[in-house]
Amino acid sequence: MNEYDSNRIYDLAKKINYEQTKNFNEADCYVLNTCHIREKATDKVYHDIGRVKKIFKNKKKPIVIVTGCVAQAEGEILLQNEKYIDAVLGPQSYHIFNKTLLKVEKSNDQVNSTEFNVVEKFDELNFIYNSNNKVSSFLTIQEGCDKFCKFCVVPYTRGEEYSRSINEISNECKTLVSNGAKEITLLGQNVNAYNYNGHKLSTLINEISKIKDLKRIRYTTSHPVDFTEDLIQVHKHNEKLMPLIHLPIQSGSNKILKAMNRKHNIKDYLDIINKLKKANSSVRFSSDFIIGYPGETEKDFKETLSILKEVEFINTYSFVFSPRPGTPAAKLKEVDINLAKERLIIFQKISNEIKMRYRKDLFNKTRKVLIENKMNTKDKFFGRDEHFNSIVIKNKNDLRGLIIKVKILTGNQNTLFGTVIEKEKSENFAA
Repeated sequence: MNEYDSNRIYDLAKKINYEQTKNFNEADCYVLNTCHIREKATDKVYHDIGRVKKIFKNKKKPIVIVTGCVAQAEGEILLQNEKYIDAVLGPQSYHIFNKTLLKVEKSNDQVNSTEFNVVEKFDELNFIYNSNNKVSSFLTIQEGCDKFCKFCVVPYTRGEEYSRSINEISNECKTLVSNGAKEITLLGQNVNAYNYNGHKLSTLINEISKIKDLKRIRYTTSHPVDFTEDLIQVHKHNEKLMPLIHLPIQSGSNKILKAMNRKHNIKDYLDIINKLKKANSSVRFSSDFIIGYPGETEKDFKETLSILKEVEFINTYSFVFSPRPGTPAAKLKEVDINLAKERLIIFQKISNEIKMRYRKDLFNKTRKVLIENKMNTKDKFFGRDEHFNSIVIKNKNDLRGLIIKVKILTGNQNTLFGTVIEKEKSENFAA
């Protein structure tokens, strides 16, 4: 979502004659778009600004604007602690980016724009042309979250759940496709909570599937509580919807899930998994895990390992618990950090073993790969298959934007390598 937001900020800035530069040393304005999910996000802001200070020590100071969730959560503190920052802009105030930038140009005063104006933001952005021209593009359809998991900062930095209209999403999707996108990933902090005038994510997916040159659709990130039967059925019937589902569980322990305020239990989660497998046998899963959440015992950790092995996630994103300022979990007594790190190592070892078994099983098999870009290495192209596996192939022809059949030859933990079997032949080529 930060990548999507950054692109939209750039589209806005072009309206007041700013251009994106690859020459960092000559920038007139430096925008740091931040995320508050990971540990020490604020420290990274100060570190990056320190780099800017060093580069411009003997030059005219550039305008420095901090945007995103760190700006929303700690904007006033940032302005007090770092006078080099000219403005902070929260994620629901991007529509006034140009107004803020022009104000900074004319004044030495610091600007704090962290109001929650999500409706106003998208109303404004709908009139700004989305210039993104990647083969695989992101599109925000929903923001905010009403779940209030005790470890999560999103409700405090992005606000309550808000869904854009199907019409405006469809129009932006058509723009991206006309720019060259073959795949669209629908984004939301709680994407399957999408609900516009009673129309759910399933309706939206079916609607944008009608766009002729759109070949693939993905969405992320989902919450188990909002994984309803209609969405499961879309995975059964919609051929453009890719069969990898990112469905965070966070822990395999019902006790810890309750402590997190996740509002689902292990049975609920496995019921969804089994229904999806029954609807579409090619569906695979990835997930997020927090290791060492306050109160986690050895028994709780073993239950997490158990769910990892049972579902056989083909990809996991796992981290030791780190408290986010302002969240209820930040006040809880933490698990010993060394013990938590030991558990994380065990978890990741098993997760990687599952992932490698899955990947080795793909060797000598054929995958349908959407080629996204040409790599710096001569004649090498990068793409992804239906399950979002990274695949590199070598070919003399420009294959960008094509869906090709690739025989997987070998691979490692991060990348598969293959050879082209067949290129896309017609509009009816199944993605």
